[in-house]
Amino acid sequence: MALERTIFYVICWPDTWREFNFAAGVMSRDPLLDVLKTRREPFTWSEVQRDGKWPTIGTKRSQAITEHGWTEGLTVPIPRGDQRFGLVSLNGRRDALDAKEKRLLAMLSYCFHERLRNLVPTYGFAIPPVGLTRREIDVLRLIARGATDGDMAHKLGISRSTAHEYFETAKRKLKATTRAEAIAIAVSLAIVPP
Repeated sequence: MALERTIFYVICWPDTWREFNFAAGVMSRDPLLDVLKTRREPFTWSEVQRDGKWPTIGTKRSQAITEHGWTEGLTVPIPRGDQRFGLVSLNGRRDALDAKEKRLLAMLSYCFHERLRNLVPTYGFAIPPVGLTRREIDVLRLIARGATDGDMAHKLGISRSTAHEYFETAKRKLKATTRAEAIAIAVSLAIVPP
């Protein structure tokens, strides 16, 4: 999945960690993304360290991890075909996970991810996907149900040209070239219910 199409359904991070990650641009160069290039199965921080594949994460990030007391993490790639469709990442204050704990947490992560994909059209996103505004999301959802620019204008109480412009802006943000492609991407990211 292209980073510019990354969606955050839930972020349950301490405020200091979230602020650090977004302010420092870590989301666009997260070291775990490098590890994901070679791993398709769930993995723990200790496994990556043991294999000598732990990426250089930088002093500030390492300090932030230490300040939060995190000693172990589990990363669960969510596959769709041969692509990574999603990711659940957990961290905590504990020793290494054993194989049974890892399998159980991975299974729960798959279920959690799928359930969130089904809930997000109703309850919204932790962070607006690809910078879409509420109105752009509304327009995508209406188009997915077959609405024309005129239908959207009437439903949203705006002009036809404004409705069209909201869609064109959403399409650009999704890096789509056609309405059909924009809606297909919106469905795959759970912006629009299937």
